[in-house]
Amino acid sequence: MSGRTPGERVFSQWEEITAANPAHSTWYVERFRAMAAEGKDIVGEARLIDAMLGRGGRVLDAGCGPGRLGGYLHKAGHVVVGVDLDPVLIAAAEEDYPGPTWLVGDLAELDLPARGVAADFDVIVCAGNVMTFLAPSTREAVLSGFARHLAPTGRVVVGFGAGREYEFPQFLDDATAGGLAVDVLLSTWDLRPFTDDSEFLVAVLSLEDRR
Repeated sequence: MSGRTPGERVFSQWEEITAANPAHSTWYVERFRAMAAEGKDIVGEARLIDAMLGRGGRVLDAGCGPGRLGGYLHKAGHVVVGVDLDPVLIAAAEEDYPGPTWLVGDLAELDLPARGVAADFDVIVCAGNVMTFLAPSTREAVLSGFARHLAPTGRVVVGFGAGREYEFPQFLDDATAGGLAVDVLLSTWDLRPFTDDSEFLVAVLSLEDRR
């Protein structure tokens, strides 16, 4: 990544965007607040996650942003932990969606037990194209971290679009290398089937060694 020397921390693409434009995070927060105020559906992904859980499920919202999904799932009766590396987004989540545990953290260095949070999540959701905002060299580490934080019968749900410099086959290879296996591939959050021509991927994954 540009602007770094060997040995320095690898910065995500989101961090590079916000470094170049410090107002970007605030714009992002206000964008979703405006959409919610207009009555637009901003929680479609969360409805799918809710359908996968019994009441009181433990959910990790990985790359939670300003909390739109985790906030919905908390209100639906689940125990939610949200992690995002952007403190502006976490502050917005705390303000707009009190109840979940919101934490500033780098998904590439995820270690919630070290922060006093149990790691046995029933579902880990990573939506909003979060995977494409990671530094490419950290993608496998992030997926490995998800596997480490998953309950034995838990599932990881990742969604992102095509054309973002992360090809779907490469993601699936990285998931396998990270200890995850494919359960279901979809092309939308409302359960449309995935095909070779799909422009979006929603991957439902589980632990490879628990299958």
